[in-house]
Amino acid sequence: MQDIVLGLGSNRSYDGKTPQKLLAAACSELSWRVVDMKKSSLYRTKALYYTDQDDFYNMVVAGRFEGSAHDLLDFIHGIESKYGRNRAKEVRNGPRSLDIDIELFGQQVIREKNLVVPHERLLERAFVLVPLVEVLPSYAEIYEDALKKVSAQDIEVVG
Repeated sequence: MQDIVLGLGSNRSYDGKTPQKLLAAACSELSWRVVDMKKSSLYRTKALYYTDQDDFYNMVVAGRFEGSAHDLLDFIHGIESKYGRNRAKEVRNGPRSLDIDIELFGQQVIREKNLVVPHERLLERAFVLVPLVEVLPSYAEIYEDALKKVSAQDIEVVG
């Protein structure tokens, strides 16, 4: 089993579910295969990169996963698809019903076309770092410098 950290986000409703309800549903689905799952609080954040869109709701899930990083990627892509994500029709970094990223997968470093771990933008995202340190306080020292760099990003606990 590998220790994992996943970043979850949503800023678009789908099938009558608000972003908050979509994140809750995704957590329920993740609990089928993520052992000893810990969930962060829910945060509201301004969009990065492509800013002409609604605020995002973000959180982090940490736990342990049996299988490879590719198995996990397939699993989370299935959850995203179930809740309205269609990568072929979306604007990169634009609005989406559900986004689940593999932030960390054990100590593995993976650099492939469709899978990069640790996540390539982990250190520039308050919406990942803040909830990550919430659920894994021992990581605070590891990410101390990165947290200082993202401290100006607008992030607010909402649940």
